[in-house]
Amino acid sequence: MANGLEALRRRVQTDLERIEHPKLKWLPRRQHHDGTPIHDVLIVGAGQSGLATAFALKRDQVDDVVVIDRAAYGSEGPWTTFARMRTLRSPKDYPGPDLGVPSLTYRSWHEARFGEDAWDALDLIPTGLWNEYLLWVREVVGIAVRNETALTGIAPEAGCLRASLETGDGERSTLLARKIVLATGQDGTGRWWMPACVEQLPSHLRAHAADAIEFPQLRGKVVGVLGAGASAFDNAAAALDAGADTVHLFCRRPVLQTVQPLRYVTFHGFLRHLSELDDEWRWRFMRRVLGLREGFPQDAYDRCTAYPGFRIRTGEPWLDAHVSEGKAVVTTPAGEDRFDFLICGTGVDMDCGLRPELAPFADRIATWADRYTPPLGEEDERLSRYPYLGTDYAFLEKAPGCAPFLKDIHCFGIGAWMSFGMSGASINAMYVAVPKLAAGVTRGLFAAEVERHWAGLQDYDISQGALLEAHRGGGPGES
Repeated sequence: MANGLEALRRRVQTDLERIEHPKLKWLPRRQHHDGTPIHDVLIVGAGQSGLATAFALKRDQVDDVVVIDRAAYGSEGPWTTFARMRTLRSPKDYPGPDLGVPSLTYRSWHEARFGEDAWDALDLIPTGLWNEYLLWVREVVGIAVRNETALTGIAPEAGCLRASLETGDGERSTLLARKIVLATGQDGTGRWWMPACVEQLPSHLRAHAADAIEFPQLRGKVVGVLGAGASAFDNAAAALDAGADTVHLFCRRPVLQTVQPLRYVTFHGFLRHLSELDDEWRWRFMRRVLGLREGFPQDAYDRCTAYPGFRIRTGEPWLDAHVSEGKAVVTTPAGEDRFDFLICGTGVDMDCGLRPELAPFADRIATWADRYTPPLGEEDERLSRYPYLGTDYAFLEKAPGCAPFLKDIHCFGIGAWMSFGMSGASINAMYVAVPKLAAGVTRGLFAAEVERHWAGLQDYDISQGALLEAHRGGGPGES
């Protein structure tokens, strides 16, 4: 329904014009002493969080924003790569990057493309359609993205930050920005993790669930999957769909977790105000949420159990792994098993030092271990390594004065969850988290310009009559 999408595009433009207030341009263009432009904000990541952040800043009249993504156009985020579920896990009516603009919602896009009956019949949003919708939002609100461009380094510069960039063909450059937002998803403050005994195996015998896996090559093979969360089940299903003979899914717990804690905490009070609680309550809530991990959805379970070659192995953590006669041999409390291929759905190791752009100053970034000591029995070494963020999502210094530039680097991925609850990399919380992040960014930009604005207010001498005349004549008015 091309005509429907074109009509929706015009409606979006009309809606945005009607809510565009105030229109005043309030940030001056800045230059380095060598003439290099200093951009207002660099957003790293053009997935759903990065696009929504750019849109929010655009509405706040922060115009000089650069958005980059290491992926090619259409492959930003996980939706066409390692998100191997058939549909989103969130209900179809959750708000997303629309940020409260009804014509920008997924529902409006779906109805314009497929019709209202199709929306009524829809259960969950297919991942491919969600990816198409994000690309449409990007185009219709005018977010320019430099694709195939990676952030490789951050360094403080006089009054700004210097970002080192590298394109897919190896071209290197630098860019200056007052603020950097890291909308880099789940591994943006660490790396995808698998047990050391598995990682040391040859790469043709193992992969992480987030890796690019050649599933057709698993046809007729015996596959072992570690983990019992959503991504583990999704990868097990992908292997079975590709024709794997048998897939064994291993869970260290004696009973599968069927509860999805994120559903309980998806309410306004929690999403808006967890970050305002004291550390004891934040730790308590997020330890429970992140300790349970993300439960597998019913669709993924049904998808796997439809195959006779699917096996669930509870109470069997992987104790060791080695190679024998070309096979991966896994040791569990029940003995040894031989596999043609292993997949680890084991999440992320939280450590800013593992990210090249953060590594040079990672030891100066405050973590939860630096700020909070949990009561006896509530300790969690994994969670204590999450960054402890400021109220604007910015990194904080481990010690006062050791890295003042951290206040201008804002973390908006999974690393923010201990401080804010669901936020970056979350559809459920986007409608709350993105405006809160944008307000934090603009707060810093305004504070840096406060003396100029004070001087401007003192010098302001445009009469009401002149303002009215300029408005009637289509002149610059208050701008």
